Amino acid sequence: MQGISGKQYVALFLTVLQVVAPVFLLALIGVVWVRLGYEYRVQFVTRLSMTLGVPALIFTSLMKTDIDRATLFDTIWAACSAYIAVTIVFFVIFKVFKLDMQTYLAPLIFGNTGNLGLPLALFAFGEAGMGYAVVVFALMGIYSFTFGIWLVSGGGSPLKVLKEPMVWATLLGGLFLLQGWSTPVWMTNTLSLIGQMAIPLMLITLGVALARLTPQNILRAVALSVVKILVCSLVAYAVGRFFQLEPVALAVLVLQVSTPVAVTSYLLAEKYGAAAGEVAGLVVVSTLLSVMAIPLTLALFL
Repeated sequence: MQGISGKQYVALFLTVLQVVAPVFLLALIGVVWVRLGYEYRVQFVTRLSMTLGVPALIFTSLMKTDIDRATLFDTIWAACSAYIAVTIVFFVIFKVFKLDMQTYLAPLIFGNTGNLGLPLALFAFGEAGMGYAVVVFALMGIYSFTFGIWLVSGGGSPLKVLKEPMVWATLLGGLFLLQGWSTPVWMTNTLSLIGQMAIPLMLITLGVALARLTPQNILRAVALSVVKILVCSLVAYAVGRFFQLEPVALAVLVLQVSTPVAVTSYLLAEKYGAAAGEVAGLVVVSTLLSVMAIPLTLALFL
């Protein structure tokens, strides 16, 4: 960014602000809603989003996206490689520093690619960015529903992933994309309306969940959150350059892989007996740090 004038810096700042402001303002609505004492059933809203909203969003985004086959497969391979590389790096770090893998490994690998990644990619890079973000989100979801749950629970069948509507929406959306098919206009409009509720609901729910969490061990959470941002960003960038992704695909890959710890990591830790308070600290701290980290990341690509 050497040689950029003051006006260009201001323009860049305003561009980034336009992208991140709606995301964090919607999450703030969730926080304020809880602080005012209003009822918000996170389990119901999350189920509604993940069963109807998100699958409809994934399917319609893939069906309508303009990604060619070569770029699509490059993005798929790059995303898979990035998550495998991140897993290996964190596994080595955990072995060296003797950290509890059941508690910390999955949260550091799997970021908030749905609640934060999808809207950020859409606002920053438009429909093209949304298409790439959906691909990364879907792959991360499959990986987290299999390997991630196995890590936290200490076992379980990978076939559980087949019960997730998001997986079938991804497969169908990918098929329609590759074949150039489309649903009838009335069905597309209906699915698009259902999908449009997913992003605002996920962001408000994120704010509600953050407001209700009770974090523990903040210093460790800060250290691990900084490590997550650095490792995930650098690995995703290196992998994206290796696969020679086009600029928008590269930016979305870095953005998605480096998103903060997801609230679902806390829910899984609580369900399977991991240290839920420690994971809550990671969720809160990493999300707060993302307020600074995400604009810096976007500034490199916008």
